[in-house]
Amino acid sequence: MRNAFLHGDILEWVYMDLAPSFTPKGGKVCKLNKVLYGLKQSPRAWFGRFSHSMKKYGFKKAMEDHTLFYQKVGVVITLLIFYVDDMIVIGSNLCEIEEL
Repeated sequence: MRNAFLHGDILEWVYMDLAPSFTPKGGKVCKLNKVLYGLKQSPRAWFGRFSHSMKKYGFKKAMEDHTLFYQKVGVVITLLIFYVDDMIVIGSNLCEIEEL
């Protein structure tokens, strides 16, 4: 996931100056439609999109730690925790882990 932060949707208007070699006379700026690596909004946007996807696949957020997601089906439990863009997946069923 070397480009994880590039997949977040930006929820507010963010403008940036163009590089000096691209700036036409008049000093134009560009409005970002997606986050860029290095923006302070990048981690929040990535986490929001990731959380939405995990909920769509039946995972729930743990109340104790907002970066811990779990899914329990019968006696089978699958846990996923992540920090920035690193993830650890553990569970009681290898097939469920591989499917995730």
